[in-house]
Amino acid sequence: MAVYKTKLVKKEEVADGTMAFYLEKPEGFDFIAGQYMTVTLIKPPETDNEGDSRFLSIASAPNEKYLMVTTRIRDTAFKRVLKNLPVGSEIKIDGPEGSFYLHKDASHPAVFLIGGIGITPVFSILKNAAYQKLPHQLFLFYSNKRPEDAAFLKELQNLEQENPNFKLIATMTEIDNSKMPWQRETGYINKEMIQKYVGNLNSPIYYMSGPPAMVKAMRELAEKIGASDDDIKFEEFAGY
Repeated sequence: MAVYKTKLVKKEEVADGTMAFYLEKPEGFDFIAGQYMTVTLIKPPETDNEGDSRFLSIASAPNEKYLMVTTRIRDTAFKRVLKNLPVGSEIKIDGPEGSFYLHKDASHPAVFLIGGIGITPVFSILKNAAYQKLPHQLFLFYSNKRPEDAAFLKELQNLEQENPNFKLIATMTEIDNSKMPWQRETGYINKEMIQKYVGNLNSPIYYMSGPPAMVKAMRELAEKIGASDDDIKFEEFAGY
């Protein structure tokens, strides 16, 4: 696993309290859609006991020009420095790491049970599937409090139009607090919601990523539906 120095090219808000950071892709940095890397600040103006590094999923697809990471902006030294970092600043990255990527056998559909910022590795996987025209059937159950909180919602809707094998099921758990119109699903992802869209598919592989409590709930849900441990892949974002 190599260590690289790179530069911040662009940053933007992609949902309330969530920012995307685009980094130059170093020569020789190859990754599989769904992997993560370690991002380390160089001589930050402030630090705290959480340190100057974070594991961040790569939200860009391998074919895209830049490496993009996306994070909720919490009140920590790392997040404050990253948020205010001027374009052109140097950042250290190492990786890629992780095995949270799409299975090869396209006869098994992929069902993603995702909450909030857990979308980051899945966004990479879905963009890559569309780009490579992969034959896999893909179902994304994407839960947020409100549309305003849902990173990449518009891009995911566009991917659904582009890829006939991809179905987006976005659901909002606190839609009454939103100022935006919403005609799709509401409430938490549950067995009934999954069965409504997935039905009796040929042994799907379930993917879940996000905060540990969300991942635990989604693993229990997948097991309730009948998935075995071999059919479940997960990535926990601890201390996010």
